[in-house]
Amino acid sequence: MSKKIEKLFKSYRDQLLHLAKLYGVVEVKSYARSAKKLTIAQLELLLIKNKIKLPINRSSDKAIAKQELKEDSIRNVYLSFAFVFFVGCLIVMRPYIKNVVNEVKFTYVAKEYKTTKTAKLEETKIKKKKVIKEPESKDNFVEMSDNSISLNTETTLNLFEDLDYDLQAVRTGQKVKPIYLTKLPKDLKTLGDTKKKRELFISIVLPLILNENEKIQEDRKKLFKILGKNFNTIGERVWLKRRFKEYRVADQDLAKLKVRMDIIPVSIALAQAANESGWGTSRFALEGNALFGQWTWSKKGILPKEQDPDQTHKIMQFQILKASVRAYKNNLNTHNAYKEFREVRAKLRQSGTQITGIALTKYLKNYASIGEKYVKILEDIIDNNSLTDFDKANLLSVKQKKGIAL
Repeated sequence: MSKKIEKLFKSYRDQLLHLAKLYGVVEVKSYARSAKKLTIAQLELLLIKNKIKLPINRSSDKAIAKQELKEDSIRNVYLSFAFVFFVGCLIVMRPYIKNVVNEVKFTYVAKEYKTTKTAKLEETKIKKKKVIKEPESKDNFVEMSDNSISLNTETTLNLFEDLDYDLQAVRTGQKVKPIYLTKLPKDLKTLGDTKKKRELFISIVLPLILNENEKIQEDRKKLFKILGKNFNTIGERVWLKRRFKEYRVADQDLAKLKVRMDIIPVSIALAQAANESGWGTSRFALEGNALFGQWTWSKKGILPKEQDPDQTHKIMQFQILKASVRAYKNNLNTHNAYKEFREVRAKLRQSGTQITGIALTKYLKNYASIGEKYVKILEDIIDNNSLTDFDKANLLSVKQKKGIAL
């Protein structure tokens, strides 16, 4: 009971006690001597018993009822707000909860796949030992120094088949399964069929490129949403500051940021990865996850075996393939050598024309020392392998974009 209601009860009780004393109600006096406190109901009964009229103007009752109603209303309002807030939180958190559930689901699938395949291989090895007594074949999984796992070619092909990831279906419009390999198969070059080897390489690299482009598209949407507002929150300003740093826009020029923050045509990225990594078989790709042959002069890097004495560069190395794709994206979107590439891409974007590899390949002559010959090599790779089929490709679902990481 609240203090206000207590006070109102007390004032009405005082009225009853006053009447009892005024009319000399004996029972009330005896209770008072015994130090017993009478309730309002008891006082009312004693007064009625002694034929004493109760107070006619019982405004306190009304006040009590009114106060109780007020307190109940306030309580209900608070409960309503709490319920609405709870429902709102559920609605806002729903996409994040789904993402977590999907990630757990895909992780579970990946673990199950690894466990099943490993068990089968162990069983096969035991049988081979008993029957043929030949040396053990190569392990299905090759442990790396950074504790990550590299699947071999056969297992990778089986994985794609089991998950119904078909490159031919992707060419005709099927969405790409979000399967992100962290390393290339070490034995990729042993695959005899050249076409099959190239298609496997494309299947591995394609989801990584699409994933990076999808992140860029999400950032572009957020950027234009921020630009359309008269006032930006602290969080939005912090986000902008990070994007300026990521895309190396020192003067915080928004127009420059819009030009730099854009996708890399999938056909170009695939062609350059194929050329620079020897379709995933080069030493730099296998030892350092270097898909795009980017140079570095820092301590971390792989030194080319046949290097001119006057050259001191190394090839950048990465922990996982996804990091190589991101570094490549940053290179094309920030380096001065590819300014014309970005400007033409921006014009295509502005005119509503699809951004394709064929339209932009000729602006990458600065990527290699051979210049125009390099452009011709890229165009031939794109044409001979029909890589333009992938310029419109999309990942299976935003909800499942985290996919399986192996």
